[in-house]
Amino acid sequence: MTKKKTANFSKYIKWFWGIIIGGFLALGLLFLLASWGVFGALPTFEELENPRSDLATEVISSDGKTLGKYYVNANRTPIQYKDLPENLIKAVVATEDERFYEHSGIDFRGTARAVANLGRSGGASTITQQLAKNLFNRGGSSNIFKRLSQKLKEWVVAVKLERQYTKEEIVTMYFNTQDFIFNAVGIRSAARIYFGKEPKDLDLQESAILVAMLKNPRQFNPHRERSKDKSLARRNVVFGQMEKNGFITEQEKDSLQKLPLKINFTPESHSDGLATYFREHLRNYLKEWAKEHPKANGEEYNIYRDGLKVYTTIDSRMQQYAEEAVVEHISNLQTYFDKEQKRNKTAPFYDIDKREIEGILRRAKLNSDRYKRLKAGGKSEKEIDEVFNTATDMRIFTWKGERDTVMTPYDSIRHYKYFLRSGLVSIEPQTGHIKAWVGGINHKYFKYDAVEQQKRQVGSTFKPFVYATAINQLKMSPCDKLPNTPYTIPKEKYGMPEDWTPKNAGGKYGEELTLKDALAQSVNVITAQLIDKVSPINVVRLAESAGITSKLEANPSIALGAIDLSLMEMVSAYSTFANKGLRVSPLMVTRIEDKNGTVLQEFVPETKEVLSEESAYVILDLMKGVTQIGSGARLRSNYTSGGDAVTGFPYRFTNPIAGKTGTSQNQSDGWFMGIVPNLATGVWTGGEDRATHFAGLRYGQGATMSLPTWAIFMRKCYEDKTLDVSKGNFEKPKNVSINLDCSKTESSNEEENLNDTDF
Repeated sequence: MTKKKTANFSKYIKWFWGIIIGGFLALGLLFLLASWGVFGALPTFEELENPRSDLATEVISSDGKTLGKYYVNANRTPIQYKDLPENLIKAVVATEDERFYEHSGIDFRGTARAVANLGRSGGASTITQQLAKNLFNRGGSSNIFKRLSQKLKEWVVAVKLERQYTKEEIVTMYFNTQDFIFNAVGIRSAARIYFGKEPKDLDLQESAILVAMLKNPRQFNPHRERSKDKSLARRNVVFGQMEKNGFITEQEKDSLQKLPLKINFTPESHSDGLATYFREHLRNYLKEWAKEHPKANGEEYNIYRDGLKVYTTIDSRMQQYAEEAVVEHISNLQTYFDKEQKRNKTAPFYDIDKREIEGILRRAKLNSDRYKRLKAGGKSEKEIDEVFNTATDMRIFTWKGERDTVMTPYDSIRHYKYFLRSGLVSIEPQTGHIKAWVGGINHKYFKYDAVEQQKRQVGSTFKPFVYATAINQLKMSPCDKLPNTPYTIPKEKYGMPEDWTPKNAGGKYGEELTLKDALAQSVNVITAQLIDKVSPINVVRLAESAGITSKLEANPSIALGAIDLSLMEMVSAYSTFANKGLRVSPLMVTRIEDKNGTVLQEFVPETKEVLSEESAYVILDLMKGVTQIGSGARLRSNYTSGGDAVTGFPYRFTNPIAGKTGTSQNQSDGWFMGIVPNLATGVWTGGEDRATHFAGLRYGQGATMSLPTWAIFMRKCYEDKTLDVSKGNFEKPKNVSINLDCSKTESSNEEENLNDTDF
């Protein structure tokens, strides 16, 4: 080699090393400048110690299941490292950061490889860098200089995170901050939404699917039809990386890659999952609770961002059975209602004229979200009417599933008026714990809560309070007899404007009846005699003491249930009978914790003595007659009437049940209240409007509209051996002085029982 060539070669060597060293010096300088905040503010030490992230408030059932969450932007519930399965950790390290346990935040080998290949062989972001981006530097930029400055800041923050946290803490934080879309922020939400399970229960195939999504949760999403093939291919890349890094064998990789893509998509939104109506009621309660229980610094808790844990009294198993029972019976009952409406010229309404129907539909329009949006947008009434009369694409509810269709908003309003609604609530009398709460048939399409918001005429379900007053005040016995004859209370007696002479349903009168037979057959004239004996004011006092919170007018007509009350009020008050006369106020939350597990408040119910233990037992004995010889007697048989699956009942209960049916005027409301020793459950069924009802009593009475829902719910509870719902008798007090040993009048035939009415 000539001297000239040697000199040129040395020159090139110097230039090469100069560029390399200069590059590293420049990179070091940029890194130093970034750490000084030249390219933008960096998180403080305190922020690194406690990185800010929105945490969803979690609603937890009494049996430890997550019922739902409250969140705005992030459905995130953090978990600890011990809750992450080993296969998930191995999958993410093998795929996202092979040298995770070796570097201190920046993988220089990976960075050099990425630079040399101009990014074609993949990026070089470590798990720690990705965490830094998730926590402090969300969002990208199309400007190359801004992107470079963001990357530099990620490096600095990554190094700081590595100094501040262990590797286990870093990978846990990484999974807790990752967005998997479809309201799945964090690994816990992702595991629940995509697989319906907790992270610790994920198998290797499921873990690989979630790790595959980290590259791009939309592009590699296993739920989106258009991205399923990409998701499968990326999942198999994860298996390949795990084999490459020695976490699985080649044989295991080959077997796993042959598996089909399989998920169990379980969406979590405010209208999905269990106890949707309960969760909405609880949400409003928690907002008020937060105002009254501020943090130590005086700030209000934010139920959407502060990660509270709310432990409720709802039992997820009983809640599931209650929702299934409502759907099972009401979807069946709806078919009979629809058949009847084909002959109804004013369907789905009765007893009102065209003007009144137009008024109902107009009120529904004014209350609709569509109308409120248009009005807020400055539209005139004429423009809004045009919108409501123009056909448009929409998705509607049907009992056969959601259906895409084209109809006008006005037609959709009438469509929803056809549906029967129902509510169920179940309370443990001894504790006041609300175990199940079903406010309607579908929360997404029917928001109004039939448990707490709605008040409807209760009919004969109010009669037990009249009987209880007579028993408690006059020591009357179920065996005492009163004449089943017309009875008049004169107008001057209780300040009524005119005489009150109630009639029996069907106009049936006869000889004397025992109180037990009179309540079982829901005889109006005997109830009228009883309220006259004890006075309406005493009935009101007892009912209010038992748990009725609505204002009651002390007039005789309340004896027949001509008052509007909520389902929650009724079940709460009935629970008093089952708890030996001691009222325990309904309880839906046992405690609230902050995100760190610190108990913020524990809850205990209020108690109050309403009846003597003897009187409570006697009224239960009276109400057992309803399910033995009265309108609830179909619980005791498994007959069907002419193959009719609604009026007949396919289940036979043999255990003691105290109950009462109720039907309001024109069959607008059907009720059934049923009590066993440790559970009081009430069901209401009817239309959204009182003019929406069955034409007659065959389908329109409480024994047909609501009793079957109660029975389906209880059958499911009894079949679940993990539950302890009593099949025993009510505990009898010692030294009962009131006579209970009287002959029972049997119905002449089953058809009479079927047609017992209860106005």
